[in-house]
Amino acid sequence: MKKIFMTVAVFATFVVYSLAIRHQNPVLAKPASLLTTSSGGNNSSNTTTPSSSTTSSSSTTSTTAPTTTTAPAANSLYKDGTYNGSTQNAYWGNVQVAAIISNGKLKSVKVLQYPNTHSTSVYINQQALPYLQQEAVKSQNANIQIISGATFTSQAFIQSLTDALTSARS
Repeated sequence: MKKIFMTVAVFATFVVYSLAIRHQNPVLAKPASLLTTSSGGNNSSNTTTPSSSTTSSSSTTSTTAPTTTTAPAANSLYKDGTYNGSTQNAYWGNVQVAAIISNGKLKSVKVLQYPNTHSTSVYINQQALPYLQQEAVKSQNANIQIISGATFTSQAFIQSLTDALTSARS
């Protein structure tokens, strides 16, 4: 009987603690909306765009769906359109991105899926993904640095973006 009482007490303490943490930090209470980065002029600008995420199987699939294609400029790297990268496993969930190409250049990277089932994952990805998006647009390729503390997400982001940009090559 004493063991059951102690088990219930520990569980109740854990539940109360979890609820208190969520109340103190509103970032952990709701899934974060991620930033879509676009390049323009001399600085990148960020605009908030809600991101819908769904959990899918852990298999890696590649879906490439150009929405618009126009004749690329003579010195462009990519064909215009939107190209979805493959879904990559980031340990705590899947990451999938879409490369948006305009005038032969990477204009923005949209996050289609990201790990969001744990409050820690939401917190980490809310900080890391905008930097990864910004760096990809800045470098015009997937050769970007991994973010410390978000290693699995960074690696999955880079692989998904690599797949999308491979599909977009002219």
